[in-house]
Amino acid sequence: MKPAATHAVVSLPLQASLKGRFIRRYKRFFVDIEMENGEELTAYCPDPGRMKSTAIAGAPVRCSTSDNPKRKLRHTLEMIREADTWVGVNPQLANAFVEQVLRAQAFAPLSGYAQHRREVSIPGEKSRLDFLLTEHPKDPRPLYLEVKSATLCEQIQGKPVARFPDCVTTRGTRHVHSLSQLVQEGHRAALLFLVQRADCLYLEPAADIDPAYAEALLQAHEKGVEVFALQARVSETGIELMGELAVKL
Repeated sequence: MKPAATHAVVSLPLQASLKGRFIRRYKRFFVDIEMENGEELTAYCPDPGRMKSTAIAGAPVRCSTSDNPKRKLRHTLEMIREADTWVGVNPQLANAFVEQVLRAQAFAPLSGYAQHRREVSIPGEKSRLDFLLTEHPKDPRPLYLEVKSATLCEQIQGKPVARFPDCVTTRGTRHVHSLSQLVQEGHRAALLFLVQRADCLYLEPAADIDPAYAEALLQAHEKGVEVFALQARVSETGIELMGELAVKL
């Protein structure tokens, strides 16, 4: 799939000033971190995946800090250093960043819509999708958009390739089927992967990890679901749009 051009500079500020090194991950949403002074703390891990290439003992990490007294853990793991690249591991930031892209009209295939809504219900279903875009001057169809954060990078024939998912995702497969059904009902539907790392050349579905997801994505694309990938550079002060990545299905 040939990349389309991006036009505007888009960034999302981030305060992730707490420095440390990754020790271990457990109970899915907990990580232990060794800080620069040698002390250990437990932080919240927002990434629901396996973190196959990033959860490496000793890897540098950056965390944000919350003053919300209702939180059990003050710190949130935001990024992990893999070789020379910061990898963003917070899917919630992916959605917030994509919202900035949409509002800036920075990605031509998804631009032109006057209204953007978050967390919208799918007609006739109990699940939700990330965005609903409406009021396009040239296309009356509403656009349903689902965003996926891609963090896994693997060498494919000697090239660094972003891959999704990094574990079996029945929820992700359900979203793909929902998007396909929306297209059949006359709507526009798209899936956007945000690659939260700067070292990948293109994106592909990880069929060896979740063959059902890869097959569902291919079939949905053949039925009219649009599939895109954007790449972002992650640092301890924010996320910045780099451009579009090709998607190879």
